[in-house]
Amino acid sequence: MKEHVRGRWLLAAGSASALLLTFSSAPASSAPASSSAPLPAPLTAQVAADSSWHAGIPPLATPWTDKVGPNNALPEYPRPQLTRDRWQNLNGVWEFAKANTGEAVPAGKSLGERVLVPYPIESALSGIQRHEDRMWYRRTFTVPANWKVGSGNRLQLHFGAVDYDAKVYLNGVSVATHRGGYDGFDVDVTDALTASGPQELIVWAEDLTDATGQPIGKQRRTSDHGIFYQGSSGIWRTVWMEPVPAASITSLGLTPSVSGGNLKIKVNSSGGTGLTVRASARGGGSVVGAADTVLTLPMPRAHLWSPSDPYLYDLSVSLVDRGKAVDAVGSYFGMREIGTAPGADGKLRITLNGKILFNQANLDQGFWPDGLNTAPTDAALRFDLEQDKAMGFNAVRKHIKVEPDRWYYWADKLGLMVWQDMPAANTGPIPVEWRPQFEAELHEMVREHSSWTSIIAWVPFNEGWGEWSREDTGRIATSVTEQDPSRLVNAHSGVNCCNSHGDSGAGDVIDFHQYLGPATPAPSGTRVAIDGEHGGFGLKTSNHMWFGDGQAYEMEPSSSVLTAKYVANQEAVITSAKYCGISAAIYTQITDVEGELNGFFTYDRQKAKMDLRQVRAINKKIIASADGSGANVPQPPAGTPGLEGVAFWPLDGSYGTLTPVNNPPFVAGHNGQGVSFDGSTQALDAGKPVLDTASDYSAAAWVKLDKADGAFQTVISQDGPSNSDFFLQYSGADQKFAMSFAGVRALAGFKPSPGQWYHLVGVRDTVKGELRLYVDGALAGTASACMPQAAPTGNTLIGRGKYGGNPVDYLDGTADQVHLYDRALSLAEIQQLYTSGN
Repeated sequence: MKEHVRGRWLLAAGSASALLLTFSSAPASSAPASSSAPLPAPLTAQVAADSSWHAGIPPLATPWTDKVGPNNALPEYPRPQLTRDRWQNLNGVWEFAKANTGEAVPAGKSLGERVLVPYPIESALSGIQRHEDRMWYRRTFTVPANWKVGSGNRLQLHFGAVDYDAKVYLNGVSVATHRGGYDGFDVDVTDALTASGPQELIVWAEDLTDATGQPIGKQRRTSDHGIFYQGSSGIWRTVWMEPVPAASITSLGLTPSVSGGNLKIKVNSSGGTGLTVRASARGGGSVVGAADTVLTLPMPRAHLWSPSDPYLYDLSVSLVDRGKAVDAVGSYFGMREIGTAPGADGKLRITLNGKILFNQANLDQGFWPDGLNTAPTDAALRFDLEQDKAMGFNAVRKHIKVEPDRWYYWADKLGLMVWQDMPAANTGPIPVEWRPQFEAELHEMVREHSSWTSIIAWVPFNEGWGEWSREDTGRIATSVTEQDPSRLVNAHSGVNCCNSHGDSGAGDVIDFHQYLGPATPAPSGTRVAIDGEHGGFGLKTSNHMWFGDGQAYEMEPSSSVLTAKYVANQEAVITSAKYCGISAAIYTQITDVEGELNGFFTYDRQKAKMDLRQVRAINKKIIASADGSGANVPQPPAGTPGLEGVAFWPLDGSYGTLTPVNNPPFVAGHNGQGVSFDGSTQALDAGKPVLDTASDYSAAAWVKLDKADGAFQTVISQDGPSNSDFFLQYSGADQKFAMSFAGVRALAGFKPSPGQWYHLVGVRDTVKGELRLYVDGALAGTASACMPQAAPTGNTLIGRGKYGGNPVDYLDGTADQVHLYDRALSLAEIQQLYTSGN
């Protein structure tokens, strides 16, 4: 039987021009049992008076808010990759109370409030809609007699996630403790059951959120109206139970190998020794072998999984004890392989199934105005991914959050490659006592999600949040690679940004962030390069904003302008892919979140903010164009020979063709006289653009600084429309000399001394796509600057720069012997110029 996923994609900007497009995915093999799993059996014992539960009123309601009630709180089978026929959902109305420190377990006592599990208590859907540091949950359940628990079967309770510390009690007996807000845990409660009748289940939870060093992602106790949001505490994923045999399958590890033509399977088991496994794929191979070991299931001539054809195989697994099958589960997998390979231009790029495929991705934070960390329904959970596909994206970055299993199931089914972040702790360095916990949760995230077809990369750190040392970041990234060598590891997304300690050199990816962007890192011989975040164009939408207002990196006045900005921004992604060799670009973001208004959709998912037909067209164009062929970079003209250049100002008592601004005086120079600048108002203006910034060029000067502190000082620049096209400068942020573009710096490796003469040469090389800085005749620094520059528009200046449309970064010191060249000088020429003293 073949299955087609059916649904609707919204492709429009606003309701007035809405178009509902029915779609059909590529055929897949029969759905795993999870897609047609039975709804939970009726509960035979329930907490008193469901009618006492009432949903809160969220500031914004989604299309699914009013679909949620006591009898249908996320009823779907929660574990699609390991399915059994018998199970019971424990979501629904539970008793609830605030917990006090040191309080006794309230066994046998009714609690005063009602909460709808599994929605976090701060959410409107929970019915509580407030934060508590500590809390009690209570309910009863009855074990179905036909489950034969205690007569060969055991009873497993499953908690999808509890944020953050949890203790579980059954019939007053402590049966489990767990720490970690984003990973699940299972509890064998058989020995704590009473002989018959209702069983009392009590859960204690504590969540101090940003008051500790725990991994929290974007959660905060109080939203900052910016990039951090209302936290989610307590039970926030499905709670359920099932009977399992005494000897049973606990988990599956599935690793496809396209190049090897097989699937590696590890069937983890408990409750027995000497157990064997039988595994077979519908339409594929089969294998028999020992449990708890890696088996190889042949998959010759496999139907491969890809975003354009997300084909999935059903998998049946049996656990055998002395010739008898004692347990059986259903699962599924996709045959795909992620890797890297050089493109036609020689730059290393990401491959899927051995072929270069650009990852055109959307940033997805997974927050909801009605359920906060928890999507209101499974249809809602699926919606964002459906829109990604409809808009032409083939990838998603799951941004510092871990989702319930069904989110990854839909990514598998719909065909989206997932970059999976580790939830960050606070932005500062993680306290020493919390670092082992962070690493443990990271490796648990990888373990729990190692079998999802859609996940193709792990991201341990974002923008340096929580990093405590570059060396440890590299060590952690390497440990993730050792744990899962089948996927890419992106050690630090946004390594150029914010709290980052710098590039450790570890992992498979060089990842820059640039708003509005796109970012333009270049790959190395061993690591691909990606734009990990860019974009962030925003639009206000009345009656669809969490705070009634908000912001973005750049606000636009209308949907049409916003759409045009997006399309132009994505055209630049193509240029970055062709010239720089980036393998992925991640746009911010799928929806608004609280005060962030930079989504394709409003936070309530009620309105599309762009013309999504144009979005789809440019996204498809990027994937088709960024194929690894690279750009046909034109060879620059030979330029003017000799070491005088196209302009030479010796500054020996004469400004020459330069116009003085506020009359900087002549003083003793490096060779004869030079010009002294006061650091605040003085400059020399060439009156025209001397250099063609669309081609190769070099700029040289002798300079002596009067101070070297945190202020920027520009020796030579050329004005552009908003910023200087280049800066030969002292970078106050780094306290080093630099040859720079806005946001890109080739830095020297030392801090200059005031009062000392230095010879600086800045080179723009368009063929190599880089900036080079030479100090005193030696190469001092390089930086990737692969994007082509526009033709010149402003004057060449000595003694200041331009940024944000304003004159800035005035030189506080003396300049002498200024040369400009219409070509990239060679090292030999630079050494000759330096030794000449001119």
